[in-house]
Formats: sequence, C-alpha cells, structure tokens
Amino acid sequence: MSGSEAGAGAERPPARVVVVDDQTVVREGIVMLLGLLPGIEVVGSGGDGDEAVALVAELAPDVVLMDLRMPRCDGAEATRRIRQEYPGTQVVVLTTYADDESLFPALRAGARGYLTKDAGGDEIVRAVEGVLSGDAGLSPRIQRRLLEKLSQPEPAAPEHREPPDGLTAREAEVLGLIADGLTNQEIAKKLHVSTATVKTHINNLFAKAGLKDRAQAVRYAYRYGLARPPGTSIT
Repeated sequence: MSGSEAGAGAERPPARVVVVDDQTVVREGIVMLLGLLPGIEVVGSGGDGDEAVALVAELAPDVVLMDLRMPRCDGAEATRRIRQEYPGTQVVVLTTYADDESLFPALRAGARGYLTKDAGGDEIVRAVEGVLSGDAGLSPRIQRRLLEKLSQPEPAAPEHREPPDGLTAREAEVLGLIADGLTNQEIAKKLHVSTATVKTHINNLFAKAGLKDRAQAVRYAYRYGLARPPGTSIT
C-alpha cells in the first residue's frame, strides 16, 4: 500500500474535549460517559466559566462541552471569551435548559452546538463531529425551537402618526420640549439652534394649533401624544 493510500484510509484522531459543569457528580458522569464513546478523548474538566477559559488556554482542546448556569462566570460569557480569544476551539452547550433565555444568548456568544442533558452518547458524538466539520451540532428539539422562532411573524412596526394641525416634525419636537418644562434657551441648546429660531417655531405652532400660552401647549402635547406626563410613556 502506498503512503497516499495509507493516508486516505487513516482515521481522524479523537476529538480532544474539555467538560465544564458546576455539579461535580454530573461533570464526573459526563466524563465517564465520554470515556466510553468512540472518537472522543477527554483532556480536562472544570467547574465554572473561568476554569473553562483557563483550560482552553492550557490544553487547546478541539471542543468544550459547556454547561450554562454556573457560578462566577456563566457558560454564555465563557463561550464568548473562548470564541474571541481561542477561535480554534468550538463550544457545544450541554445543559438542562432549552428555554429562549438560555438558548439564544449561548448561540449569539458563539456556541456551534446545543444539547440538553437528556442527550444520548451517540447524539453527543454527532454534535462534536458536526461542529468540527463546520456544521451545527443541534439536537432535534433545539432545531425545532429555532424553526419555530424563525417562523414567527415579525412584530408589526409602530404606526406612524403625523403631527396634528399641520405641525412640522420640528414644531412637534419643540412642543414636546415645552411640555417637558424646557425654556426657550434650553430648547435652543438641546436642538443646536438659535433662540430666535425656537421662538419662530413656537409662534408657528401656536398659530397652527390655536394656542395662547404654554399651559395650553402642554395640555395639547399630552392630548396628542407629543409628550409624556411623568410616569407614563408615549405609545
């Protein structure tokens, strides 16, 4: 057999894996399980995100199996640091939780795989092999959740309302600042215009809206949603 034929038939070396979980019994159980699986070599284990980053720096593993909810440094933050500082190491989340508050921050942090702890050994092997091949190592449950999330309709954009009585956008803005209690000088400073320009805007908006004084202007602004009274928000 030629050297090229031998190389073509050579198996890929085992994936070097670090296991991170804050529960000792769970961590040791995962390490024991992985030791029985083909194609995986456990090279280290740790109990929190800080240890995970330190182990990656020391051991340069191919993959970290990362729990999420841990003390000191959680799994999402550890994943972000690892992917930023050691991009040669991939992260597969292995956690109890599959809720959106756990799933999406972990994926945004750079995790390429996401499994729940009811995953079997074969599923873990497939996830590890998948991320090393450039694929996503997601359990069927997580894939369904992502599809559900992506298929949800986008939230409707807020309805755009034109200012009443023909007010320009700038006049409506000045009116809102009047309702907030700002003086002409304060409005001019905030909008980076002259006081004379502010007075012109006020004269124009008073004429258009039929206002006589600032008290009426404040009531008008509240009525048409151009300002927010204390403790409320514009919808």
